[in-house]
Amino acid sequence: MPMSANEGGSSLDASGSSANVLKLCRDVTTGQGPHGLKMAPSHAFRCCKRALNWTPVLFINLVIGWSYYAYVVELCVYTIPKDAERISYLVVFHLFFAMFIWSYWKTIWSKPAKPSVAFALPSAEKELYEREQRAEVQQEILKKVARSLPVYTRTAGGAVRYCDFCQVIKPDRCHHCSTCEMCVLKMDHHCPWVNNCVGFSNYKFFVLFLTYAALYCAVICATVMQYFIKFWTKQLHDSHAKFHILFLFFVAALFFISVVSLLGYHLWLVGKNRTTIEAFRAPVFPNGPDKNGFSLGFRRNVVEVFGDQAKYWICPIFSSQGDGHSFVTRLVHIDPEQANTVLQQNGKIPSDRENSPGVEVNTDDDTKEKTEGDQAVVVMMDCKP
Repeated sequence: MPMSANEGGSSLDASGSSANVLKLCRDVTTGQGPHGLKMAPSHAFRCCKRALNWTPVLFINLVIGWSYYAYVVELCVYTIPKDAERISYLVVFHLFFAMFIWSYWKTIWSKPAKPSVAFALPSAEKELYEREQRAEVQQEILKKVARSLPVYTRTAGGAVRYCDFCQVIKPDRCHHCSTCEMCVLKMDHHCPWVNNCVGFSNYKFFVLFLTYAALYCAVICATVMQYFIKFWTKQLHDSHAKFHILFLFFVAALFFISVVSLLGYHLWLVGKNRTTIEAFRAPVFPNGPDKNGFSLGFRRNVVEVFGDQAKYWICPIFSSQGDGHSFVTRLVHIDPEQANTVLQQNGKIPSDRENSPGVEVNTDDDTKEKTEGDQAVVVMMDCKP
């Protein structure tokens, strides 16, 4: 089951941008013509593109629908002679089928989480940025704003990561998806098989989708195998069920191999606390690139994705830790007073520095990481995926 890691081809680095070019690019992308007029061909093209993006999802759902018919009707109803065997197969099959469909559709319909308005440029700085033609001056404007945000990763050239299309300073691990046309928090990749970005809001669902897809295929292969062999060796007379059962076994085996390989890769990523993008291009911290910059140890890496309550791990219910805007890292040192100032300046906590509901500055043992005496602080913003 291939995938595409589609990070920000449409997101330009601030170090090489100009205001006029950016405005023209935004107009073309959004279908805006001169004077704010809509360009019909661009709008029609985008509609056709969005419709075509659902083709892989339609294909997968047709395969799932056919597999359900072949297993329940052709195998269990027409082929299996014993009622006890038939009922036991149906119960196990529907259990994994339900979890597979649940996690699959949660992955599809979970809206990608985008950066909070706190990461947008204030109106005064935005006006200065758009008027300025010199890239180095634009960078100074971005650096000034970034000082008041919990942002510590940079571009490969050391510049502040700014998305000119979304007009926000990118939070750590956030990237722009050219397919979804938005910045996505903790973006992993854009998956055509779910027609959605896999990121902070649905990464747990995606891993569970792969897990239950593999188990679904494994159940089919294990229970169909004996009847596949009987049809193949002519122990059963040819019937209309023969084609469905033979083909069902082959399809389930092929999907099992491809899904298990992808699942193994993503489980490895979970254990390392990396995204697909970070696995291919290490995030750049103040002291340089480091693929393990967000790794907190295997247990805490797993908890960050699946949550701290194991009873929710097997269910496609959102339980990931954090808010997607900031992450514990073993490479960054920030003062707790600075974390309070960041949130206060962005209206996230009252001026008396008492935490408001949904906002937390964690410095306890479970949410801080010490490396050579440094202390990392997680800044939680009241933005739900």
